[in-house]
Amino acid sequence: MTEFVLASGSAIRRQVLEQACVPFRVHKSGVDEDILKREHAALSPRDMAALLAHAKAQDVSSQIAGAYVLGADQTMELDGQLLDKLPERSLARDRLMAMRGKVHYLHSGLSLCCDGREVWTHQQTSTLHVRNFSDAFLDFYLDQAGFELTASVGAYAYEALGAQLFEKVEADYFAVLGLPLIPLLDVLRDKKVLVS
Repeated sequence: MTEFVLASGSAIRRQVLEQACVPFRVHKSGVDEDILKREHAALSPRDMAALLAHAKAQDVSSQIAGAYVLGADQTMELDGQLLDKLPERSLARDRLMAMRGKVHYLHSGLSLCCDGREVWTHQQTSTLHVRNFSDAFLDFYLDQAGFELTASVGAYAYEALGAQLFEKVEADYFAVLGLPLIPLLDVLRDKKVLVS
């Protein structure tokens, strides 16, 4: 079987692959996302996710000969703006208040590279409708959420307490988690990483 490498330090992406019994190892990319975001500030949030995924995959792929390397990224768009992860928990209340009663989009970008060359790419957008939650729920959420407040751009873990923020989600579950799994499994079978 061909070696498969995840160019990401994301715990949830590792968990998704492990639960799907995909053999892989992690080699985190050294790409500076902040620099790329500044240099390509004119890109749409959707295109930014694709750019970041490609940069990560290409970076690691150029260091590991013969392996298929996956770069993955996810951006959040609210009111037409690209949002970044919160640097500190104290900012989570304002972020969640801005999201309350609104729709936001999670753009997932995947890039598969081998020997520094992109061989496959995938983009997927998830549409999430945040419910008009009460101030009491917000206080409860902020008290309970913990690391989720700064671990993801939306200040939530969809697979946990964060699910309570939504009234409607138009998305594939895995895409919301930041790793559209079904199209990835298909290409990994095609590339002989997985048994078909």
